[in-house]
Amino acid sequence: MPVANDLLPLRLPPLSLYVHIPWCVRKCPYCDFNSHVATHIAAGAEPSGDQLPEVDYVDQLERDLRSQLPWVHGRKLGSIFFGGGTPSLFSPAAIGRILDLAESLVGFRDGIEITLEANPGTFEQAKFAGYHSAGVNRLSIGVQSFDPLQLQNLGRIHTGPEAEIAATQARSAGFKNINIDLMHGLPGQSQTDALRDLQRAVDLGVEHISWYQLTIEPNTAFYSAPPVTPGSEEIAAIQQAGRAYLAERGYGRYEVSAYSRAGLASLHNLNYWSFADYVGIGAGAHGKFTLPDSGRIIRTQRTRTPRDYLALGCEVGEGGLDFPLPKVADVAVEERPLEFLMNALRLVEGVPAESFSAYTGLPLSALAREWQRLEAMELVVPLASRIATTAFGYDYVDEILQRFLPAG
Repeated sequence: MPVANDLLPLRLPPLSLYVHIPWCVRKCPYCDFNSHVATHIAAGAEPSGDQLPEVDYVDQLERDLRSQLPWVHGRKLGSIFFGGGTPSLFSPAAIGRILDLAESLVGFRDGIEITLEANPGTFEQAKFAGYHSAGVNRLSIGVQSFDPLQLQNLGRIHTGPEAEIAATQARSAGFKNINIDLMHGLPGQSQTDALRDLQRAVDLGVEHISWYQLTIEPNTAFYSAPPVTPGSEEIAAIQQAGRAYLAERGYGRYEVSAYSRAGLASLHNLNYWSFADYVGIGAGAHGKFTLPDSGRIIRTQRTRTPRDYLALGCEVGEGGLDFPLPKVADVAVEERPLEFLMNALRLVEGVPAESFSAYTGLPLSALAREWQRLEAMELVVPLASRIATTAFGYDYVDEILQRFLPAG
């Protein structure tokens, strides 16, 4: 493995922006995201009431973004993603202000994709139109299931019909690119049940479906009291039937759990999985930056709790900054092959081979020895043009990645 002084020049990859809105109406029992029940938060006071500190939070987002501008290196944004929590708890005016700030401080590339996550129970038709007018052009609706029993199991606060109405209202408000999130492997769920959920999403005519398996994560209510979920063979049968159903109806699988109509894969997802860069702002937000002048690749993270995030900048930060920089960790040279592959191999088509050297500073020879062994096992395609698995190897990505763990 080359040492830092022997690295190839790094090329600046495309840039995206992630905005974290950390509040939600209720914490779902399966959720391990950085989300907090929506309450009014005042500096130095105990949470109380039902309102959000929307104006103060957007002010902090602006300071956060300004503090990270030196790492942008003049690039414009190719995508923006509002995640959470439930970003649709914020008003269209607040979302519009954030977008105006991002455009004025960083700038937008032509054809920018701007996604807002939302739960069906939080929507009103007037809000849909407001988000669209503010500049949001892609809506991601967290349905999870249309089945009333499963919605109860998952602690959701909407009904199946409300989810269908939300998608219809979004279309009426002008959205031409809509994603629906669905889960499978739910308690007591049969293959028929799972396919019924997919059918209802397809019947709504959405452009993108994120269909992922329920996993029991630490620090969740389900971890403390795990539900009984289908066994591995049942899960495999559900996945096989669901993938075939989506393919028959024109949804191509381009990532582990992402399916889209032709040409409508999420640009933000593609940016993540291509080992490109992204600015992360908001409580608990993560980011990644390439710093060509020093040959460094860094990951950033903000403090997690809304209270602590809102308190940032009350004291002068390090270096005399009015707003402190996020916590920074370098991606070590020996970790870069694995970091790159953990992202790129999630994509069904992989990534161009030349992007490995451009985005890691390492020659392709850093992969070659293990790659040739994997190629002989028909798990990966030849390294000449693309870094990707074969169709057979795509089901063994975890085993492939084990070959690239740093020594020691």
